[in-house]
Amino acid sequence: MNKDLINNLDLLIMVVYLIGMIFYGLYHSKRQNSEDYFLAGRSMTWPIVGISLFAANISSTTLIGLAGDAYSTGISVYNYEWMAAVILVFFSIFFLPFYLRSGVFTMPEFLERRYDRRSRYYFSFITLVGNILIETAAGLYAGSLILKLVFPDISMTVIILILAFAAAAYTIPGGLSSVVHTEVVQAILLFAGSLILTYVTYQAVGGWENVMAVTPSEMVSLIRPMDDPSVPWTGLLFGVPLLGFYFWANNQFMVQRVLTAKDLNHGRWGALFAGLLKLPVLFFMVFPGTMARVLYPNLENPDTVFPTLVFDLLPAGLVGLLMAGLLAAMSSSISATLNSASTLITMDFVKNLKPGLNSKHLVRVGQFATVILVLLAAAWTPQIEKFDSLFKYLQMVVGLIAPPVVVVFIWGMFWKKGNADGSFYSLISGFLVAVVLIILKVFMPEIGISQWHFLHTAPLLFVFCSMVYVIASINGTPPSTEAVADYTWNNKIYTDETASLKGMPWYKNYRILSIFLLIITFIIVWIYR
Repeated sequence: MNKDLINNLDLLIMVVYLIGMIFYGLYHSKRQNSEDYFLAGRSMTWPIVGISLFAANISSTTLIGLAGDAYSTGISVYNYEWMAAVILVFFSIFFLPFYLRSGVFTMPEFLERRYDRRSRYYFSFITLVGNILIETAAGLYAGSLILKLVFPDISMTVIILILAFAAAAYTIPGGLSSVVHTEVVQAILLFAGSLILTYVTYQAVGGWENVMAVTPSEMVSLIRPMDDPSVPWTGLLFGVPLLGFYFWANNQFMVQRVLTAKDLNHGRWGALFAGLLKLPVLFFMVFPGTMARVLYPNLENPDTVFPTLVFDLLPAGLVGLLMAGLLAAMSSSISATLNSASTLITMDFVKNLKPGLNSKHLVRVGQFATVILVLLAAAWTPQIEKFDSLFKYLQMVVGLIAPPVVVVFIWGMFWKKGNADGSFYSLISGFLVAVVLIILKVFMPEIGISQWHFLHTAPLLFVFCSMVYVIASINGTPPSTEAVADYTWNNKIYTDETASLKGMPWYKNYRILSIFLLIITFIIVWIYR
């Protein structure tokens, strides 16, 4: 153990906290039937839904990635955070009512209702790949990065296996209810710890004027030129919303939390609450990375900024508590992805192949699938070291997976002529193009197209898949009347909802709350434009 970074008190706090989280998760487990295990009995209230959404997103992966990117490229990384508030408003208005009313367990199941089984199986497969390569593997990598600083003599492989075991310890027996309740505790701890760290860092650098003395002015601006290597304004306008929509409105990992809501109002309030919680991230998760440029001007790996600040600036005890919360959040995030992935395997594949299985057997299948998935993710995790940074790895992969998926959800919701052929062929063509782009990026980096910014590539891929969708739909069999009536938007939905909201207090009216959220978001973006 590196005693220069952490002492015995910190280590004791970390161990006690992590063990406590496992038992707390088991205490809140729900596993009587498949709905309890995979969707926490659909009984969660809006604060739990909102904090769970926030905690699942602001895990160790995001904490480390935001600070690291702010250190190396500036605060433009915050564009992904404030855009989440805008996306969640759109999601709450248009998509969430259909998701909850349909009673689905998974997003691929929703695609089957709107299109056919081909789209469901494809999206299940892609989501599983994304869960392993993105959320689970990246979470393990972030946790191993921290523990490697503390225990330099232990191999990364051993550290990854230990973290994987901790994540699976309460996910396998307890299901999503265990995951959601532990996430609430971790979110509160990380929120408080990050605020303290921001204050201590600000004091250590001697004020914002010292930060600006070593930081180029463009690094503290959200709106960047078209050739900016981080977030060009064209990418912010067209690419970031696309990635955000996939992450918040289509991704099983995130949407599954909203599906736990006890009713539509709690689902909407929870989603908007999560959007509100994303806004202060600029001040206590992004700014510390920028301020760290004063203290550590020559860090070799930007991803080590956050743990370096914690180890150097916080007192004994608080270091252990924040590190425990960080590792537990990582564990919880991994647990959530494992649970959502096992839900996909169980409900989208096994249940269809073996329709005679009862709820108890389905839960057993989900538990076994979790074990296999965590081993696969642990095996892939060391490969992330080959990329420039953790955050760039995450965004690049999502940028290639997201466009065809967003196409079939957006067009399917708002275009009544969209059919099963349009969905399937746009998904397949998007996948093939993404594979080609990845091969060029890895093996032929000198080719021009492989050097395009992923925030430019993603919207171009979206346009291509949209063309395939429209052409295939026009030339294919029209969708069924049921699919159009139950899974596409129409004005009657809006007018009926308007009538139902008339007698509701303003603070319960999600439309008014959405306007407030958008105004706050606009003010922050305008100030730091």
